[in-house]
Amino acid sequence: MAILPIDGGRYGTPEMTRIFGEQARVDCQLRVEGAVARAQGRIGMIPRGAAASIRRAAASGRVTAARIKKLEERSGHDTAALVEALSMACPAPARPWVHYGLTSADLVDTATSMQMRDALAVITGRISRLGLALADIAERYAAVPAVGRTHGQHASIVPFGLRFANWATECAAHVERMAQMGRRSLVCKTLGVVGTGSLMGAAAPRVQSLAAAELGLSPADAATQVVPRERHAEYVFCLALAGSTLERIATEVRNLQRTEIAEVSERFARGQMGSSAVPVKRNPIKSERVTSLSRLLRAQVQVSLENVPLWHERDLSNSANERFTIPTASILLDDMANTMAAVVAGMSIHDGRIASNIWATGGQIFAEFVLEAMIKRGVPRMEAYRDVQRVAFEASRSGTAFADALAADAAFAGLGRAGISRIFRPGAHLGAGPALARSACRRARRALS
Repeated sequence: MAILPIDGGRYGTPEMTRIFGEQARVDCQLRVEGAVARAQGRIGMIPRGAAASIRRAAASGRVTAARIKKLEERSGHDTAALVEALSMACPAPARPWVHYGLTSADLVDTATSMQMRDALAVITGRISRLGLALADIAERYAAVPAVGRTHGQHASIVPFGLRFANWATECAAHVERMAQMGRRSLVCKTLGVVGTGSLMGAAAPRVQSLAAAELGLSPADAATQVVPRERHAEYVFCLALAGSTLERIATEVRNLQRTEIAEVSERFARGQMGSSAVPVKRNPIKSERVTSLSRLLRAQVQVSLENVPLWHERDLSNSANERFTIPTASILLDDMANTMAAVVAGMSIHDGRIASNIWATGGQIFAEFVLEAMIKRGVPRMEAYRDVQRVAFEASRSGTAFADALAADAAFAGLGRAGISRIFRPGAHLGAGPALARSACRRARRALS
């Protein structure tokens, strides 16, 4: 019976949920056993025939999550049950050498690194595709004037595409950040009970390096019985940070879809219902879903940080919660990236509303440029500032267009009607915005392609 929405299939793509399934976790641990046995056989630490038998048994499919669970009912230890199941799958001469020199954490931590590696491959692929889609929109709208808002208020003119270029740049930064984090966090640790490789002796680092190379991981430089949890905390933090960027995009989509703004809207499919009570509602539910999941994703960071200070060479205070935090963080971010990509791909951009919103304040969005014109005529900044503010506030109270109010005020007589009209042209005030958007897109494409 599924209890969590992840288990029930409501959240999480098939690619990601497969990585963290019970059998997938077992298969990763069996690959660790096989890689270590091969390395030990290669250097003569254990008989080559035994090493070959262990590898074959580990890859045979005979050691299943169901079988391990049955054995665990007696032993009360899941990793010991895996080792027992693997031993039973081996011919008798190989059984003494199964799990030689290893401890449970060697399997668990190295297998977790393998799952994290596979998860990162899926996640970075999705974020890259999202970033490229954002760059496409950014370039298309790089020179389209739109309202720039600060504090929820009209501030000045901005290229509509510049916000999309910002997001594409952040996607590229997250992909780069995850690659850097992976080099630190994705490690193979096979150094035994307290991290000394005691049973394998001086050859333990060689075994670990050979196993790491086969598994596509980096060998642990130093460890206790477990890999330092700073590595896992960094993994979860990187995912949460990317999730926060996705939430930033989602929040802007939600705001721009407000009835009063209506510059964009999520795709609304035929037959879709926005409300059970109000037939006309078209709610930005996908963006709201990203916002909601981001809050849960960030919550995993706190738990991961609390796992860092373990007792001595290890304790189990991290073990149970990591069965939640790492899969949950990975599955949530993957779902969010997939959802946000669908939003961007299906999003409608309403050009007419973008243009008309510029005039929603009667032209007061041009106040910055009126101030500039007055300063260039030699009027002291604060004097000009107060005059622009006075006329704008009076125009708001009377419902007068800002340009007309300026033309009728003696303080602005020097600008003349023609000079005032030249100021009130949206396309004249994009500054370096179009060039910035295009150059940011080029850099993002290079990083994401």
